[in-house]
Amino acid sequence: MARQTSDSLAHADGGPHPQAALRAGPCHVAIIMDGNGRWATMRGRPRLFGHHAGAKRVREIVEACPDLGVKYLTIFAFSTENWKRTQVEVAGLMSLFRRYITREARQLRDEGVRVRFIGDRVRLDDKLVSLMDELELITSQNDRVHLTIALNYGGRDEVARATKRLAQDVALGRLNPKDVDEETLPKYLDTCVLPDPDLVIRTSGEARISNFLLWQSAYAEYEFVDTLWPDFSRDEFARLLHAYGARDRRFGAVTA
Repeated sequence: MARQTSDSLAHADGGPHPQAALRAGPCHVAIIMDGNGRWATMRGRPRLFGHHAGAKRVREIVEACPDLGVKYLTIFAFSTENWKRTQVEVAGLMSLFRRYITREARQLRDEGVRVRFIGDRVRLDDKLVSLMDELELITSQNDRVHLTIALNYGGRDEVARATKRLAQDVALGRLNPKDVDEETLPKYLDTCVLPDPDLVIRTSGEARISNFLLWQSAYAEYEFVDTLWPDFSRDEFARLLHAYGARDRRFGAVTA
């Protein structure tokens, strides 16, 4: 069940929000897919069993996006901090990523899904990187849904890498330091071709953003839900998208 946020979905008297009939659903949704390990543990199974169940849930949510009006979906698959997990779990996740790409590539291509990966690929093994490159290539002409997978991704790491590239351009004379502003840095981020997320969802009951899309989500709406990711259904997804439409997004301004 979604927790109440500061932007209430209704007036205190229970009436509808005044903007509810005017607001469209989110174009870009980002999801922190949390709770796979706990889901498995609750069933007496190893954590990797939960990750496999979570991968199947990804397919259902991606398939739901066109009907629900979501053009861009970004999912947090593996963070720069996840290397701290046991060697068995990390190795299992990397194997799962390779199998997922191999198994889903043709269906993603045929269903009009364009896939992109964000994050630092340097630490990933060559076979996985090759599969990632190939999937991006074979789906590059698709436009029905834009699926971005954050793999070995961290928001602070992304900003640091972007700043390094920006500094290199300054050093080479390609960029004047006087021209650097808040519109400049996003051009160097992994997500430079994507719109900022409108809505960020985190499953499993944790209420933190865990270093995910720190720059991009400055004005995103948030939903923290108690559902563990393998149990996160299309219906719950649709309900959260509908709730988003009742929010009054002011971006620092005051509604008349």
